[in-house]
Amino acid sequence: MWMRRRTSTAADWPVEMLLKAKQAQTGAEPGQGRISVVLPARNEEETVGEIVSVIRRDLMERAPLVDEIVVIDSRSTDRTAEVAAAAGAEVVAQDAILPELPRMSGKGEALWKSLAVTTGDLLVFIDADLRNFSSHFVTGLLGPLLTDPTVGYVKGCYDRPLMTGGTRVDGAGGRVTELVARPLINLHWPALAGVIQPLGGEYAGRRSLLERLPFVTGYGVELGLLLDVFADSGLDALAQVDLGDRVHSHQSTEALAAMSGQIMLTAWSRLQRHGRMLPLENPGTELAWFSRSGNGHEMRINDVGVQERPPMIEVPGYARAGRSLQPEL
Repeated sequence: MWMRRRTSTAADWPVEMLLKAKQAQTGAEPGQGRISVVLPARNEEETVGEIVSVIRRDLMERAPLVDEIVVIDSRSTDRTAEVAAAAGAEVVAQDAILPELPRMSGKGEALWKSLAVTTGDLLVFIDADLRNFSSHFVTGLLGPLLTDPTVGYVKGCYDRPLMTGGTRVDGAGGRVTELVARPLINLHWPALAGVIQPLGGEYAGRRSLLERLPFVTGYGVELGLLLDVFADSGLDALAQVDLGDRVHSHQSTEALAAMSGQIMLTAWSRLQRHGRMLPLENPGTELAWFSRSGNGHEMRINDVGVQERPPMIEVPGYARAGRSLQPEL
């Protein structure tokens, strides 16, 4: 069973083991054996600095495992960029990367563009809003990649408590995962039913795989990558690592509804693209949201349509310059 073969815990991957594995992989080719940690960030001044500081202290200064920390600043209006830079990250503005392309928005856009400004053979993606971050988030995700060449993509899994004020409600987080993503996966991709956190924001992969995949620019990026890795490389290219607890900020119900719409549209696109259905018409992309007002119910319409970037390897600038597209800021 895949879940037994490909699930481990962060404690299974001590730093000393990973350093030896990394040294065995280091070669003469640019990027070979190098590790990049990427944080997509939009208005995360309260948390991004601590995350960067912990990675730099534990995995660069105390142990030379990580080679670079890159924060992709997604049009923040607060001090996210300044705080991240002061903590020791290389900060790149999302819109300064491949500026000749039409502008798109969303987390997936930041992740996709990070491929163009990082140098690592292995990339670790960490959300910038974590409130209980520890460096085991990074080492856990790197373990399977550094020790097993057949693994191309590693998902983090964890418990996701819902924090309301100072109250912790275990098992109440991850509502979109449990109510939308998991039913879709079980119905249409049952081989992936053992993936515990399909929408989790902490994961890692080999550049050689990630650069071959399209990236949904919005909330569907995690589901899209999971399904595309499965279609491209098969089930055994995937692994997952238990990282313990994940505590982060939570979205409003209206935001979760928009997220759910994008997840469903992403699943639809993969069902069609991977030959799992023959649609008779395209799905709608407008989501109605209702709130009570003095005159009854007020309806607002949100466009939850998803955009997508092509595989980075197909972008002419990336193909020409390799991993040297770092803009001058």
